[in-house]
Amino acid sequence: MNKNLLQAIKFTLFSISAGIVQTLSFALLHDVLGWTSYWTSYVPSLVLSVLWNFTFNRKYTFKSDRPIGRQMLLVAMYYVVFTPASAWWGTLLEKAGMHDWLIQVINMLINFVTEFLYQKFVVFHDDKDAKTQEKA
Repeated sequence: MNKNLLQAIKFTLFSISAGIVQTLSFALLHDVLGWTSYWTSYVPSLVLSVLWNFTFNRKYTFKSDRPIGRQMLLVAMYYVVFTPASAWWGTLLEKAGMHDWLIQVINMLINFVTEFLYQKFVVFHDDKDAKTQEKA
């Protein structure tokens, strides 16, 4: 199987599991604990999802053996842009009357696509799998 396709499949599966983490934590904060403002439930659930997703994709999708510090910094840089932007447009959509859960799904889809591209071509571009592909 093509290495890029295999990475995309693995990333998708881990992202689904991270989506479950995000959905459950968002539901706990928003629906159970009653944190009714979109962003106060969204940001903590996003952070939990990111840590989950990064951990598994680093080890199994991109098979990185480099020190974790630089990679976490690069992922943090992505989320320094994505988190406030998605919380901002999520709040605008909420004020416009869109349901919180629909906003959550939209944000998760945007995050899924952009994060895969960012991790593949920026965070892990020089790791084992990338070097293996270059030799093939």
